[in-house]
Amino acid sequence: MEVSGSYEFNAPSARVWELLMDPRAISRCLPGCETYEDLGNDQFRAVLSVGLGPIRGRYSATISLRDQDPPRSYILSVEGSGSLGLANGESRVTLIDHGDTTTVRVESDAQTEGGGIGLGQRLMSGVAKTVMDRFFGCLREGL
Repeated sequence: MEVSGSYEFNAPSARVWELLMDPRAISRCLPGCETYEDLGNDQFRAVLSVGLGPIRGRYSATISLRDQDPPRSYILSVEGSGSLGLANGESRVTLIDHGDTTTVRVESDAQTEGGGIGLGQRLMSGVAKTVMDRFFGCLREGL
């Protein structure tokens, strides 16, 4: 499943980068986030409550930040499991500096498996895009 998006921020790329690296901002803006723990070495553990219509579940996820090129780009990897099955994915996050504004471009690819997720597979890309839009909208408000 591939999902992409582009988000405009009224701030220079260095400020947007700081926001994207701030665990408090991430936990505040990540929909369904119950906990977000810094494990060190650019790894985090999160517990998320997620739902797709009547299908709801809880996930434990390990999040890793790799190939960082501040304040231009990084790769975010996620491995999660929970009552709905397994979800793994990777996102390339690119910041494009326009001086006083920044465009954040996200290109994601995820794989899911398991009973609950499989039932809603056709709707997953739409749900993922909605979650991504809410996340970046919340981050924008934090500037």
